[in-house]
Amino acid sequence: MSRNKLTSNDLISKYCGKTSYQIGSDWFRWGRHLNLSDSDLDNIGSDNIKCYEKADMVLKKWKQKNGNPSWEQLKKELVAFERYDIVVEIEKELEDDLSSHEKIRYETMNFDLSEQARKKIKKDLLRMSAELKNYYLKYYGEVGELQPLIKASANVSLIQKFVNLYIVDAVNAQVERSMDAVNTVERKKFLEKQMRYTPISYSEIFMKEKSLTLISGIAGIGKTWLLRKFLLDWSNGLIWKNVELVFYLECRRLNQYSNVSNINELLDIFYKEIVNGFNISNYTVLFIIDGLDEFKYFNELLNPNLTCNYPIVKVLEEIQIYKNVIAGRVYAIDQYQNLTTKHSNKLSIQIMGFNENGINNYIENHVLKEKKEVVKTTLKESPIAKAMASVPFYLSSMCKIISYSTKIDSNSFLTMTDLYANIFLYFLREHFFKNKVVFEIMEDSSNKKRILNICKIAYKLFVENKIIFSKEEIQAFINDFDKNEGSFYGFIEKIETDLGYYYQFAHLTIMEFCASVYAYNCISSKEIIANERLKSCLSMICGLANKNQNSLLKFLVNLNPSWFSSFRNWFFGNRMIGRTGIIWILQRLSESYNESIFLQFKYNLSKDYHYLFIECFYESQSSFSDEINSIVDKREWSISIDDGKTSYETSCENYFVNHFVKSGRKLFWLRVDKNILSDKEKKLLIQCSTNVRNVYFDRPINFEGWKPKDKIKLLWISFRISDYLITKNDFEENFLPWINLCEELNLELHKDIDFIKEIFEWVRCSNIKKFKIRYRGEDFNNLNELRTITTR
Repeated sequence: MSRNKLTSNDLISKYCGKTSYQIGSDWFRWGRHLNLSDSDLDNIGSDNIKCYEKADMVLKKWKQKNGNPSWEQLKKELVAFERYDIVVEIEKELEDDLSSHEKIRYETMNFDLSEQARKKIKKDLLRMSAELKNYYLKYYGEVGELQPLIKASANVSLIQKFVNLYIVDAVNAQVERSMDAVNTVERKKFLEKQMRYTPISYSEIFMKEKSLTLISGIAGIGKTWLLRKFLLDWSNGLIWKNVELVFYLECRRLNQYSNVSNINELLDIFYKEIVNGFNISNYTVLFIIDGLDEFKYFNELLNPNLTCNYPIVKVLEEIQIYKNVIAGRVYAIDQYQNLTTKHSNKLSIQIMGFNENGINNYIENHVLKEKKEVVKTTLKESPIAKAMASVPFYLSSMCKIISYSTKIDSNSFLTMTDLYANIFLYFLREHFFKNKVVFEIMEDSSNKKRILNICKIAYKLFVENKIIFSKEEIQAFINDFDKNEGSFYGFIEKIETDLGYYYQFAHLTIMEFCASVYAYNCISSKEIIANERLKSCLSMICGLANKNQNSLLKFLVNLNPSWFSSFRNWFFGNRMIGRTGIIWILQRLSESYNESIFLQFKYNLSKDYHYLFIECFYESQSSFSDEINSIVDKREWSISIDDGKTSYETSCENYFVNHFVKSGRKLFWLRVDKNILSDKEKKLLIQCSTNVRNVYFDRPINFEGWKPKDKIKLLWISFRISDYLITKNDFEENFLPWINLCEELNLELHKDIDFIKEIFEWVRCSNIKKFKIRYRGEDFNNLNELRTITTR
């Protein structure tokens, strides 16, 4: 067929494909409209998988029965079918395709019909925009806040809650590029960023129109609140004033429609009553995609070159040609950015949760008057509670736990595992055992079995990376799930869709904790270490070994006594599986410092093993037993105090160093790269100084009158290549006590200091055996050399 000009009879062949693609899921009604028989439609439905293929077969069958009809006939059928959008789009292409004679004849015959179609399109566009806005205002004006009892969720004003969220620039918010970095790494990066960020205002997001906005944040931080706030503000005409249509899609629901093959078909599923087959391709449209990390085919989306059998992936790729707002957990958004290079005009932001005012307002509005001070005191005194209070999910849970508990002490949120256990048991009690205390609940073996089954579901699906799952997937390992489905609600939500029901855990934190509980109770330490997915749960698994009798953790271990008894005899003799198993994990982590076999953990630097060991040691609240001694003595241990260290990390290191130093061991080195220390960091520095070989200072620091007392082998005061000018008094007050205790000194000085003579005298009178002092580009290695500079 000539590309130059076409006759009108040729057009039917060219535009049938376009028509079929846009009819999509409406193929059956289209076939009815074209008077196809029931048997024809049944055959078309059974012989074809994709909707546009079915629509294409409808047209081919219609052409056969009508003797190769013209474009004019097809156009009349489309108008009668009220698909004016298809007509208008095709007509735009006619100008280049028709010969001059055909074009004049065509325009004469169809002018009125074309004008009618354009008016209808405009009318439909205005109607859709208005209906979408009314829909969002009606259903998203309030958001259900997650409660222990799902069926009794509390509706709270989205607008009032949202204004207290922190939004920050996320350009540098990079994390491990692994979908397995779900818990430990993501939480660690969140706590690090929590220490140093500059918030941006809500209005700044819309100061310049962006073709792509990426929103990241850890689970429960408020991403969905923000997206729904966008919907409300667009509906009220406050933002995106040039956008004609906005469509909100949740990835957890998209997972159920893997065979959807185009955008129009997708919108017909989620917005059928509003869209009604309208083609959006020629209009200003914005898509909001929520929960990218929950997209079942995320790996296929990240790798377009992979062979993919799921058409929904191509639909999400197609959506990228429109304006997008995409939200998900940090690791998912970080990886997705690689696909967005064609978007030069994009914005990347991260949600950091409640700011201080938001936390205080939440307490004022949601906590009983007589419990407000207890909540505030707990959040102040517990480093774990304080760090996680900015996350709405954790703050809400902690406020309820503290408000309804008769006893809250410093051990209630001592570790991260304590925090998760408190939340888990609160969910359990509020959903199944109202007005019962945990001790009474856990006396019943049937309740332990119920908990273990919940945790088994979480574990089996977690290690397979399944966030959304079907009843059949649960029944594969819980035979009686169908009969006892209700006994899992509160932890597992049942979601109804057009294709049936699907399930998901109420919160990913709950799922991860449940997986850890099952692993601790039913999986050997060797299997835990070997399973790459479980590395994000290692600190929680170790945390369950905490034997503090004042902790609720004791109710979540030994849930499977039959397995415990048989496995203990086979692998651990007469020793407790929990504690012994955790020691074995700690041993393997320590050995991973040098062993390449444990690169499966994907921690690229040995210091990550170092920190993971210390975190697991802290979470388990271990002490220096004979087994721990044998592990610790196999390597050198060092501590760093710097700007990147979170309060939680410092708590872990304080606990470890306290046991380490009290056991009589020496740290290999202590490095301080921070000039203003928190109380925790001061405590850590003092503990380290009592038994350390080498000390490094990278910045000037004020010790506020505190003096070291114990000798050290090497003192290195670098001042970062002489970047800092320090006074004689400050040097004498803060660093001379260290110089007097060291055997070897490595000192770098700012070129403009005026007390080099005093430094010479201090070094001369000290017990230093070896030194190197760099000053004004020269190195001085003995007293004679140093004396020469004092006489210049």
